[in-house]
Amino acid sequence: MKFDIITIFPEIFYAYLDTGILKRALQKKLIEVRVHNLRDYAKDRHRTVDDYPYGGGAGMVMKPEPFFAAVETLCPKRTERRVIMLSPVGKKFDQKMAEELSGEKRRLLFLCGRYEAIDERVRIALADDEISIGDYILTGGELAALVIIDAVARLIPGVLGDERSAEEDSFSSGILDYPHYTRPPVFRDMAVPEVLLSGNHREIWRWRRKEALRRTLKRRPGLLEKIRLSDEDYKLISELRRKLQ
Repeated sequence: MKFDIITIFPEIFYAYLDTGILKRALQKKLIEVRVHNLRDYAKDRHRTVDDYPYGGGAGMVMKPEPFFAAVETLCPKRTERRVIMLSPVGKKFDQKMAEELSGEKRRLLFLCGRYEAIDERVRIALADDEISIGDYILTGGELAALVIIDAVARLIPGVLGDERSAEEDSFSSGILDYPHYTRPPVFRDMAVPEVLLSGNHREIWRWRRKEALRRTLKRRPGLLEKIRLSDEDYKLISELRRKLQ
């Protein structure tokens, strides 16, 4: 899968892309990530990418010309690219969107804004999607781009060492993940639940599902309204609610 990032701060990305799972995915050529300096596509000798807003107001607005030049140079055919504009007014990113993007055959181009905003004509004529990673304001789109690339890349076959890891992550099943434990079995008087040491896979599965439902009921109950629950799930939820009464 191919990603392009257009930014005025390319150095932000290098450390993260050279670490852990993404580094291995790049080395195995399971993904390709290219980082481009927007200033390289500015037309003037000062490499200007922003200007004062028409109508007045605070801050600077990023100019449209460099963004258009960058995208059209990097991927001239519109049918071969999907341009994603990182924006607080965009659709909120979630696991379902990550799964959809992981199946994309086109090159994903991320436009990282800075300052007050990006000229509206970029959104109108260039962006295919606007995505937000949450209801808060960041100083730029770079962190949002990294979040999306990380979430999407781990869903690509071969990126994770164990394919079950992605399947069992929080939100992959529509609810929060269950608690995880490893050695030692007792640490500072805190013991691993006995069922996890039993070797009974059916009971382990039931405990994990119940704990995942418990977390979701307590922390994100709205998620349960968005998924299809099994008869076993309803039994587990009834047990949990009886204990809460």
